[in-house]
Amino acid sequence: MKIKVLGSSAGGGFPQWNCNCRNCDGVRRGTLKATRRTQSSIAVSANGEDWLLVNASPDLLAQIAAHPELQPARRARDSGIAAVLVMDAQIDHVTGLLMLRERDTPLPLYATDAVWQDLCSGFPVAPILSHYCGVEHRRIALDGAPLVVDALDGVQIEALPLSSKAPPYSPHRHAPERGDNIGLVIANPHSGKRVFYAPGLGAIEPHVLAAMREADLLLVDGTLWTGDEMIRLGLSKKTAADMGHLHQSGPGGMIEVLDPLDARKVLIHINNTNPILVEDGPERRILAEHGIEVAYDGLTFEL
Repeated sequence: MKIKVLGSSAGGGFPQWNCNCRNCDGVRRGTLKATRRTQSSIAVSANGEDWLLVNASPDLLAQIAAHPELQPARRARDSGIAAVLVMDAQIDHVTGLLMLRERDTPLPLYATDAVWQDLCSGFPVAPILSHYCGVEHRRIALDGAPLVVDALDGVQIEALPLSSKAPPYSPHRHAPERGDNIGLVIANPHSGKRVFYAPGLGAIEPHVLAAMREADLLLVDGTLWTGDEMIRLGLSKKTAADMGHLHQSGPGGMIEVLDPLDARKVLIHINNTNPILVEDGPERRILAEHGIEVAYDGLTFEL
């Protein structure tokens, strides 16, 4: 089983197009030791040819160009992307679906009922695509049963509901529904290895912690270093918790959560303001002391 990080940044990418924070300005000028990143997405394959795209980033076309295996060219029109699974209906995870409209068959799209409702109403990607390739909704039931993905022969996927808010344009924005946001357990029964993937993780609920304890690889929310990061920088009035993310440093932060866990630990979905993007900075050294890595575009795992 192969997992490729296509995009490791939070929404807006790094550098963000309109941001002049220390990180964004520094990477543009070349005065900061940091690496550009596209918006959050991974791809999973059992055979190296057929891939499940997990979240469809607005940067999808650039990500396909950077990873030739996603365009195998077996016929006149072709794609290694056999299906897509979206973990929520946020703009940075679903806008890329529109870039797949030239398919000659309906796009298999795995989504919970809550997310599918949003994609048919508040952000009507599905009705739009019905005028092009069409969408074949594959329901994520959240009943504990493994998800059957035709493209991933032998790979088992379980979806876990996470505490979160639906996007601002969702009809149920102020009445959260089970399935607005999910985490994934991706398992290879042949090797016995398990991955827990949650780019948006606002609370460590008991069932989430149980899944994290059983994982060999953790790909988890690395959005913000402190809870008030965006407020201190004058870029937002929202805390990390307000945005549905668990901060990394300090009491109750992600570092504290990850410390006792025996797994490879990798932060993903990193906001452009987060100081862990600075490769020779003190925050990166703190992570290294705790055995925690920072994801980058192109990072690949085999399990």
